[in-house]
Amino acid sequence: MKKLCFALSMSMVLMACAPHRNLVYFSNLSEVSNSQIENIPELKLQKNDQLSMSLTSLNAEYNALFAGPTNGPTPGKAVFRINNNGMITLPLLGDLKVEGLTVEEAQNLITKELKKQIKNPVVDLELVNFKITVIGEVNHPASLTVPGDQINLLEALGMAGDMTVYGKRENVLVIRETNGTRQMTRLNLNDKNIYGSPFFHLKQNDIVYVEPDKSKEKEFNPNVRALPIITTCISAIAVLLTALLR
Repeated sequence: MKKLCFALSMSMVLMACAPHRNLVYFSNLSEVSNSQIENIPELKLQKNDQLSMSLTSLNAEYNALFAGPTNGPTPGKAVFRINNNGMITLPLLGDLKVEGLTVEEAQNLITKELKKQIKNPVVDLELVNFKITVIGEVNHPASLTVPGDQINLLEALGMAGDMTVYGKRENVLVIRETNGTRQMTRLNLNDKNIYGSPFFHLKQNDIVYVEPDKSKEKEFNPNVRALPIITTCISAIAVLLTALLR
């Protein structure tokens, strides 16, 4: 009977045990270290990107061609879309190939072409549909609009309220579509070498998916949720049998 009590007690201990989980980012970083920052890849314009543009020159009529409504998404700026041929259609200039250029390169190209018709034009160009989506085990899953043209994975997770305790930090999925090709890769945020991944710096329309740990499935499993009650009953039986055998 004593063996039975011991077996019941051990069963209770084993059932209560939970696997160890590493919730620390860059846990293999033992000390502060310095490393050379690699060149951050520049964001390239893609088909269906939207660009807001304003023109400042001595000709008010030309300026008005690039002026948008003051209550629009980009107040005072007109918005133009890159079509499926990688071209943007602008007043005075017609079609210009901007796909594959950076925002700065596209701005310089437009300025150069406008100089052929306007004296000293000043062009302000901005990408307005730089969005990423963060879903899964984060506190605030959402599609996020990125200010500027650079964002990395840690910043995106911060904008989404960081991971929950159930998020698998060693297995974060990044989904990216480029020129009709879908790329998928998994990143380990417990590893300090993540900075070297080309997917660490996100691009427009990237999707970040944080996979839930198995512990969440166990916690919300009806059978597992009854575990504390079962454990308590086993404990009570073990105590009762021990008292009866004395």
